[in-house]
Amino acid sequence: QVQLVESGGGLVQPGGSLRLSCAASGFRFSTYYMTWVRQAPGKGLEWVSSISSAGGIAHYADSVKGRFTISRDNAKNTLYLQMNSLKNEDTAVYYCAKGPRSAYEYGSQGTQVTVSS
Repeated sequence: QVQLVESGGGLVQPGGSLRLSCAASGFRFSTYYMTWVRQAPGKGLEWVSSISSAGGIAHYADSVKGRFTISRDNAKNTLYLQMNSLKNEDTAVYYCAKGPRSAYEYGSQGTQVTVSS
């Protein structure tokens, strides 16, 4: 059974930083692309970033490029999202997902990120 448990969210001021983590289990983490998506209040799901199975290839949405960095530790079955220079519009529930941007499976928990002064 696939389990994806996100953590690291919180309240941060504009310009601040947060690091999200996602502990994965129930599948061979090291063989899958992994993805972060987010859902802002009243909006649909938005793709944020994806990373290849070995971590050598990363893709970012234009809205976060240059500010967010996706990474992974396959020895720990953990996915990360380092978020810098946060903006109000980054406020959302962030979910990690198993699979690439074109076909991912995300969990139901998520972690809330609120950017506000």
